[in-house]
Parts: sequence; C-alpha cells; structure tokens
Amino acid sequence: MAALDGWLEGSMHGSASLGVILLISALLGLRHASDPDHLAAVTTLIASDEDHDKVRKAGYMGLFWGAGHGTTLVLLGLPLVLFNRYLPAVVQQVAETLIGAIIIVLAVRLLLRWRRGLFHAHAHTHDGDTHRHVHSHARDEAHEHAHKRRTPLGAYGVGLVHGIGGSGGLTLLLLSTISDKAQAAGALLLFATGTAVSMAILSTAFGLVIAGGPIGRNFEKVAPALGLFGVAFGAWYALGALGMVVYPF
Repeated sequence: MAALDGWLEGSMHGSASLGVILLISALLGLRHASDPDHLAAVTTLIASDEDHDKVRKAGYMGLFWGAGHGTTLVLLGLPLVLFNRYLPAVVQQVAETLIGAIIIVLAVRLLLRWRRGLFHAHAHTHDGDTHRHVHSHARDEAHEHAHKRRTPLGAYGVGLVHGIGGSGGLTLLLLSTISDKAQAAGALLLFATGTAVSMAILSTAFGLVIAGGPIGRNFEKVAPALGLFGVAFGAWYALGALGMVVYPF
C-alpha cells in the first residue's frame, strides 16, 4: 500500500494536467478507504449491529462512514488548502488516539453482545424462500424475527473522527503538489468522494461474507475473534498515535 501511495503521489508532482490531478485524487480516495484503521472500525461497527442482513445495509454503513470522513475533510481541509495552513500535529495526534479508543469501544461492544448470547444463525422463510442468516436478539422481543431498521449515525460519527485524523496528511499532499487553489479544492472533494464510494463497496463485501457461507452460519464463533482483534488493534493504534509503538503502514 505504501508503494502504491508513493507512486500515486509522485505522479501528481511536476506539470501534471488538471485531469491527471483529479484522477489521481479520486484513486487515492478509493485506496484510502482500505487503511487498516478504517477497515477495523467499520467492520467491527457492522458486526456488532443488531441487524445482520448485511448485503445492502452494510453498504449504507460504509457510505455514511465515508460521508462523515468527507465532511471533516472538507470542513477542515478546504480552509487549510485555500489559506496555506497546516493542521497542528497535536490535533492529529489526539484524533488518532481517539480513533484507537473508538475501535476498542466498538470491539468491546461486540464482545459483550456475543457474551450475552445475542448472535446466532438459523433458518428463515421469506416469500417462500428458505435461507439461513445471523440474528441478534438484543432486545429479547419474544424471539422476534422481523429485521430491524438501523441508524447510520454511528458510522457517520466514526467517519467524522477518522476525517480529522487523516486530513493533515492529505492537506500536506495537496499543498506540496498543487499550486492552483481551485484544482486543490477539486482534488480534495474527489478524494473525499472516492473514499466514501470505496468504503461502501468494501462494507458491502464484508456484509456478503457475514450474510452467507460458513462465516455467516458460524458467526457466533467468529464474533469473539473479531472482537479480540479489534481490541488489540485499537490499543496498538492508539499507542502508535502517542509515539509508543511504530506504525508499519
């Protein structure tokens, strides 16, 4: 990933045309969604949700995460780009530490729900079609099988924090390679859009994995491993933000 980022960023130096700059910005946005901290937060958020009809709704969660991420990028990044300013390092450090803490909270929430026996898979019949998928009986509503409508606000909020953590590096990239302010603003918007679209795609793919196949049928066994990984990753990420460990990415 680092090599890909370096090649894309290097392609923006020099006398790159507007089209090339905008294309590379969109590609960077598509790639940016696959950062490990982004995936750890969104996948844990999706896995711990009550509704495990993951195919369509997981995509919404990823899209709203990207919307939150893009909101922060635009609100903070655009003024920095236009007025040649930089996000203070301490702000980025606090944001990155908070991201690690959020990942831990989401992972612990998943573990608690698993510990209470809220995840299981069994057969359902919808319009004559029988299939198996995971359910959460979080509210113990007489073993109610109606699918719950979930809110994307949690994913949007997590995306807001991730946007703060990543906006400084993006701004430095734009300022160092794009002299025209209008081009820089356009590149910023495309980056944010690319990230949202990419995360929606990745989240949908994750939802497909959980919804069907061996993982979907045995999610109650996969959930603790996913939760423990989230706790470990979140702690490591927060410590890295504080300079106590080194990031390999």
